[in-house]
Amino acid sequence: MTGGGDRPQMDKQIFVPGVGQHDNIGDIILRRQLLDMLRPLGRLHIYVGASPSGYDEALGLGPDDIVYRSFRGWYVRALKTTLRQETAYVFKPGEIQLTLIGMKEHIGMLPLLALIRIRGGQVIRVGVGSRGFAPMPRALMAPSIALSNLTLWRDTGTSRYMRGGLMPDLAFGEGEVQRMEADPDEFRNVLVVSMRSDREYPPPAWLSAVREFAASKGLDIWAVTQVLRDNAKAVDLARDLGGQALEWDGTAHRDHEEKLRTLYRQTRVVVSDRLHVLVGSFTEGALPVAVLVDNSDKIARHFEAAGINGISMSASGASQESIDRHLNSVLNRSDELFEGLAHARTELAVVETMIEALLSRTKYQDTGAFSSIGKVVG
Repeated sequence: MTGGGDRPQMDKQIFVPGVGQHDNIGDIILRRQLLDMLRPLGRLHIYVGASPSGYDEALGLGPDDIVYRSFRGWYVRALKTTLRQETAYVFKPGEIQLTLIGMKEHIGMLPLLALIRIRGGQVIRVGVGSRGFAPMPRALMAPSIALSNLTLWRDTGTSRYMRGGLMPDLAFGEGEVQRMEADPDEFRNVLVVSMRSDREYPPPAWLSAVREFAASKGLDIWAVTQVLRDNAKAVDLARDLGGQALEWDGTAHRDHEEKLRTLYRQTRVVVSDRLHVLVGSFTEGALPVAVLVDNSDKIARHFEAAGINGISMSASGASQESIDRHLNSVLNRSDELFEGLAHARTELAVVETMIEALLSRTKYQDTGAFSSIGKVVG
């Protein structure tokens, strides 16, 4: 999704953070999607901080973008520009850690947000989700939310917690194919695994189930690194599953992402507890299966926001047989899942239209065809 590059660029100054975890391809995907969505609507002022060149290249920064390394320089420029003309501020997408450090954007930007609203500008927050759900951080977020013209959360839990609208995660908007229409099973002969380094190692039942499922379907196993800190675990998984590893050294982000996407286009099933490994591979035509080593509901609530259910299970204490049933159950729902992906992409196009209407100060015409966008869950 490119955001309709054939539209004439408006004389709107849009300030947006592009900072993220430099070792995480998922962060890049989210920010690139947002920047591509905004670029046709105005001049982007993007704060990237001390990012490496590979990260910047993968963001797809354009020649007309104004890029800032200094937070102070970016912030002061935003204040001065807002005093002269109408501007917009767009929060970066992704996960908020509800700590004082994690919420620094949402609290620290309050003076700028207030000035933007006083001067008739727009504040937008789309594709954001919360890591925790404690009452006090929610209260601290309230002023920032109140100053926003548009707030759409990316998962059902955050929508209930923050009482805001709902949308699919921005990463559902990328990817070249939904599925191979001609002989998809023969074309896709890979099973990908990727597991978080900050979780326990998968138990023997998990390893046996994945290994035997791949063998029964004639699939080659690849363990991949999409987040640099998971690299050692990918190597261990490849060894224990009798597969190969696609490693990463943390540089040349765009090249590594393309290697991942090339592999995903050959993949039939992806087994992971990384949200954006599952989403990214799904958008390249692979079926996402979350077999977790804990009881987290993060993946389930993000896929639920896209209208997709039942891909996640906990392997904690689970038998090999139950894991195998889950893998086969998701595999047998292929048509249903790809219909869900198509609908999620349509809903992201609705979000894009809402942003365009807001920034161009035109009225958004809601046909009601995709009523889940903006709906408050619970």
